[in-house]
Amino acid sequence: MSAPIPRILELLARLEAMRGSDLHLAAGRPALARSAGELVPLTDTPFTDEELRQALAGMVSPDDFKRFDAAGEIDFRWEPLGASLYRANFYKTLGGTSAELRWIPRRIPDMRELGLPEHLARLALLSSGLVLVTGATGSGKSTTMASIVNHANRVRRDHILTIEDPIEFLYAPEACLVSQREVGSHTATFASALRMALREDPDIIVVGEMRDAETMALALEAAETGHLVFATLHTRSAAETVDRIINTFRAEQQAQIRASLAQSLEAVLSLQLVKRSDVRGRVLAMETLVANPAVRNLIRDGKTFQLPNVMQTNRAHGMRTMDDHLAELVTAGIVAPEEALLQARDRLSLAGELRRAGFPV
Repeated sequence: MSAPIPRILELLARLEAMRGSDLHLAAGRPALARSAGELVPLTDTPFTDEELRQALAGMVSPDDFKRFDAAGEIDFRWEPLGASLYRANFYKTLGGTSAELRWIPRRIPDMRELGLPEHLARLALLSSGLVLVTGATGSGKSTTMASIVNHANRVRRDHILTIEDPIEFLYAPEACLVSQREVGSHTATFASALRMALREDPDIIVVGEMRDAETMALALEAAETGHLVFATLHTRSAAETVDRIINTFRAEQQAQIRASLAQSLEAVLSLQLVKRSDVRGRVLAMETLVANPAVRNLIRDGKTFQLPNVMQTNRAHGMRTMDDHLAELVTAGIVAPEEALLQARDRLSLAGELRRAGFPV
């Protein structure tokens, strides 16, 4: 084991003990942990550039280390013996080598632990369609999607095929057969794996990230041909998600993509983690769009700007906007009004709603 690695493992143990999410290392700088959404120092003793390079050399193969030197960055799954699982990213900067390691718990939390509404369990039972989980980096996309997929793993008798870069949560086969493929290790690209997926008899396909038009088109095709597809996108709202997918394609393709998306989309869950005011930590805030005839018509007609109105008028059917949920969290005493306004999509509208509820904002 490379000499710096025991130091990193010690820091990771401290990260887990404080229920942090990420460890940040940079040449010549103290180690930092992300806890409750903020970076806090873990040690005053910095790593040198050479120590971080030695650590990386001890984590990856010689060929991968050469690729890091050539490309200046590398992203991979690290599973040290007897320790937890981590998603690691090493990258070169002006100050030297830096690294970020994200802790991935070995046990996938169930939906109740994450505070997900019970009605979302039905998404795991769908026979076909497209379910999108969206949000910024670190918003809980991977954990939320894994929780819903693992519910399917427990209650269905089907084949779940995941395509990830890198593999994060490990699914223990329960009622389902689970095949996990990693881009770079088991397949060349998301698109190539999706092209072959239809020959591998999957019932559920999990796409770690839809990064390009080809991957999006193949995911839509899979959803239209009788498969349930889960995927993530780096978008902040349901309307932005729909627009992002459609605008990824050339103008002459967009009408067909809009029609395909209107037909196959089942739900969009847009997430962010918000600082709590009652205890230290963060709470999941989520916008929920469920595809019904009105939603499908708006997507087909290119009127995505009206989707927030549909969500507000269909709360009884499990929909809500992000600002609706933020208002609920403030009313429940979980999030401070000031924090909710910082995270709001429409600050003026949310401020008015909070004032009407008696909060001084």
